[in-house]
Amino acid sequence: MVTAAPDHPLQILHLEDSPADHALTAIALRRAGMAFTMQQVDTLESFTRCASQGGFDLILADYRLPGFTALDAWQQVSQQPSHPPFILLSGAIGEAAAVDAMRLGIADYVLKDDMARLPHVISRACEVHQARLARELAARELAASQQRLAELAEHLQSSIEQERASIAREIHDDIGGALTAIRFDLAWIARHTTEDGVRHHAQAATAMLQHAIGASQRIMMDLRPPILDQGLVAAVQWLADSFERRTGVPTQVRTSAPRMALPDDVQLVAYRTAQEALTNVSKYAAPRQVRMDLADTEGMLTLEVWDDGCGMDPAARDKPKAFGIRGLQERARTVQGWLDISSQPGKGTSVILSVPLPSRVRTTGDEP
Repeated sequence: MVTAAPDHPLQILHLEDSPADHALTAIALRRAGMAFTMQQVDTLESFTRCASQGGFDLILADYRLPGFTALDAWQQVSQQPSHPPFILLSGAIGEAAAVDAMRLGIADYVLKDDMARLPHVISRACEVHQARLARELAARELAASQQRLAELAEHLQSSIEQERASIAREIHDDIGGALTAIRFDLAWIARHTTEDGVRHHAQAATAMLQHAIGASQRIMMDLRPPILDQGLVAAVQWLADSFERRTGVPTQVRTSAPRMALPDDVQLVAYRTAQEALTNVSKYAAPRQVRMDLADTEGMLTLEVWDDGCGMDPAARDKPKAFGIRGLQERARTVQGWLDISSQPGKGTSVILSVPLPSRVRTTGDEP
């Protein structure tokens, strides 16, 4: 038996030019115990007007009516978002035509001489419709949640970079200045003391201080490398040179131009991508060589970091704590870019960042 919520009888719009068939339809639904109200219309104009006003849970339509068919009515309804189920109820439609109509999106069809099936068909169509609405709502909520997450990630990345820059300035201005002043004082003490013990301690302290100054400079470079002020090409080359000195792995950089005029946020995303990729290479890849390709052609910035190391197990990308790769992907999204990773065990890894560039961004030195 088909039932409706006691506080919401099923609202049916019936496209039918026969008052007798309309009455028979109502009788069949009442016998099934359905709570409903049903409005009859018999012209395309009146149907379009009622359907556009909304408020109906279901549409029943005869197939052939004077001057038009149910397919004409369906064209009007199908344009509406979240339209109600549309069921053909006709005695003048063949099975082939009914199947073609359902391929267009019509929910179902019932022959008038088999009216006993109508309540079951209505019940099933309404259930399918409610399930579709639920899926659409879930999809919208998921998309909204993903958008909020992306905005949060972008905000966090921006906050992190701002904090890094602030800390780097403080290290340079306060700690760096203080350490340099202490080094001068120790040098003065070492020059003016006549005691060997004092001179020895001053020299040892100077050596430790020099180590601390070097460490602070490395920290500043990691937090906000001044080399970025010279452009992305210079920054990537500096990363490659530092990686080669540190690991002994030959690292080649190829670029499409000696300088690239890029937005600051794009430069920073590309730099951090290269930095993180090289860090992963040094930790896990054990390569014999590394290559970095940087290009800004055809309105797209591409950065590829390739190595011939041990490769990556595909399952490693889905580990719960694989935040490095996810972080790079989120970084790319903040500038409307994306990250592609190609890797096979024993065959190396390629990390490719792609970022669309504004039309006004051009390689320095290009002809106008």
